Amino acid sequence: MKLVPIEKRTGLTREEFIENYLKPSRPVVFTDLAKDWPAMQKWTFEWLRENHGQIEIPLVDNHMHDADKYFQIAKTMKFGEYLSLIEQGPTDLRLFLFDIFKKAPSLTDDIRFPTIMDGFLKYYKFVFFGGEGSITNLHYDMDCSNVFLTQFHTRKQVILFSPEESTRLYQHPFTVMSKVDPINPDYERFPAMKGAVGHETTLLHGETIFIPSLWWHYIRYLDGGFSLALRANNSVFTAVRGGMNIVRHTVVDKGMASLLGIEWQHWKEKKAVEKAQQLIAQEA
Repeated sequence: MKLVPIEKRTGLTREEFIENYLKPSRPVVFTDLAKDWPAMQKWTFEWLRENHGQIEIPLVDNHMHDADKYFQIAKTMKFGEYLSLIEQGPTDLRLFLFDIFKKAPSLTDDIRFPTIMDGFLKYYKFVFFGGEGSITNLHYDMDCSNVFLTQFHTRKQVILFSPEESTRLYQHPFTVMSKVDPINPDYERFPAMKGAVGHETTLLHGETIFIPSLWWHYIRYLDGGFSLALRANNSVFTAVRGGMNIVRHTVVDKGMASLLGIEWQHWKEKKAVEKAQQLIAQEA
C-alpha cells in the first residue's frame, strides 16, 4: 500500500477550489478556511467545560462497528467530565457524530458556513471528540455528502481512499464499512490492499480537510482533541445515492443482521474477499 501526502493550501479561491478539487473529486487541506471563526480562539477545553460542561453526552468505543454492537452507545457522561478525561490521556471513548448545537444553540454564533462552494447543509453540524490513540474505522459517509472537517487545538491523522479503491479495501456489501487497517495492513488476510493508494495528512489546529463525496476515511487522534464537520451536497446523484444507502442500511443490512446474526457478518466478509480475489486474478 502506498500513502501520498494531501496538498495543503492557503488562500484558495472559490473558483480554484471548484475547478481543481470539487469537480475532479480531489481532497485538499485548507489552512485558513476557518480563520475568521470566533470558535478558533474561543472553544478551548477550559471554556467548553466551564460553559457547557453539564450537557449529557452519548459516547461510543472501538466496538461501535462490531456486528452485535453496531453504533451502540457505550456509556453516557457529563461533557465536562469527558473533556477532562481526554485531556488526561488515552481513551477509546469518543463523542461521535454529535449535534452539540441542539444542546447549546449559542455555539452556532461561533462558526461560519464557508462560501467556498454552494450546497452546505446548515442543519447538519456535527462535532467529534476523542482521546489520544482512539480511531474512527475506515468508512465512507452514508449520506454521500462532501465533508469539511475542521480541527481544533490538537492533531489528528487522516487517511483517505478514493471510491475506486473500494474492492481493495474489502468493502462489506450493503454497508459503507471496511475492516482493513490502513496503519498496519494485514496483507496475508487482505492481499489486495498491497495495490491500494491512500492519501494522508496530519490535521492541525485551524486546518480544514475537504473529504470529497464517497471517499473512504480513517481517522486517528494523535492527541485528545476535537473537530467539527460541515457537509455540502453539489450533486442530485449523490443525494439520491445517499438516500439509497440509508434505506439499504436500515432495511437490508440491519434486517438481515436481525435474522441471521453473526452469520450475516460472515457472509459479508466472504463476499468482500471473493470480490477482491477476482480483482487480483484480473491483474495477474
